[in-house]
Amino acid sequence: MTGGSEFETLIYATDGAVATVTLNRPDRLNTIVPPMPDELEAAVHRAVADASVKVIVLRGAGRAFCAGFDFGGGFHHWDDALTTEGEWDPGKDFVMATAPSVGPVPKFMSMWRSPKPVIAQVHGWCVGGGSDMALCADLVVASEDARIGTPYSRMWGAYLSGMWLYRLGLTRAKEYALTGKPLSGREAADIGLINEAVPLASLEETVRALAERLASIPLSQLSAMKLVVNQAYENMGLASTQTLGPILDGLMRNTPDAHSFIELSQREGVSRAAAQRDAPFGDYSQAPASGRPDPANRIDPVSRPPRT
Repeated sequence: MTGGSEFETLIYATDGAVATVTLNRPDRLNTIVPPMPDELEAAVHRAVADASVKVIVLRGAGRAFCAGFDFGGGFHHWDDALTTEGEWDPGKDFVMATAPSVGPVPKFMSMWRSPKPVIAQVHGWCVGGGSDMALCADLVVASEDARIGTPYSRMWGAYLSGMWLYRLGLTRAKEYALTGKPLSGREAADIGLINEAVPLASLEETVRALAERLASIPLSQLSAMKLVVNQAYENMGLASTQTLGPILDGLMRNTPDAHSFIELSQREGVSRAAAQRDAPFGDYSQAPASGRPDPANRIDPVSRPPRT
């Protein structure tokens, strides 16, 4: 496996026809901070430009795929793009949210726009913006005990990429939009949100086998089939959804309730704010051990996915 170490938040490596992008902030559950969206886009572009690569795999190091955007410090990672003189600037926010050159969602959508298929390999927590990221991939394979959800449905956010809506029918989409309840990897596969769920022990082998099967098909065929499916969903209004969602997300981060949520997280810690949010539902931070990913399930950031 070959790769470079010039990225701050991820690792890029290639092995034969497969490029692997590993989110690499394991001590923070791979939460999203600058420059992760930019680096994800750059890694995808590198794989697209590499004639030897036919398939891209996205995964997370440590015990999670991605636990969403990092708001532990009150979202100050993004202050330059969202505030003016210390106050939220809605004009800056909507520009940052929707501009292809700066917005996180357009960066995630580099996977959608890639002519080469992208497989998201999900384990552990895949929540909030992390789920929006993963669902921009073409295929999603998860460990059975992974937890996929949008706790921001209850506080401090809105659907970003819209992929929850387009991967689920109306009945399920409304259910998960309004409750924010998480699914295990197995449950997500059973309702069609993702493609497959397997035990963690066989996750990397399963993803590698899938990537190599795809790589056996001519790239022009893969690209043509991906394009026709993508175009059908573009015609359903995907771009409009991805404009509205991040704008609503900015508004929901700045309601009185949202300000109280952030003030509590700054004063007493993120875990206390999350506990207050999740207590009525008994999930996410308040779930019993059986409702959480196994903390022993980890992905080595420099591991070489097994060849089949």
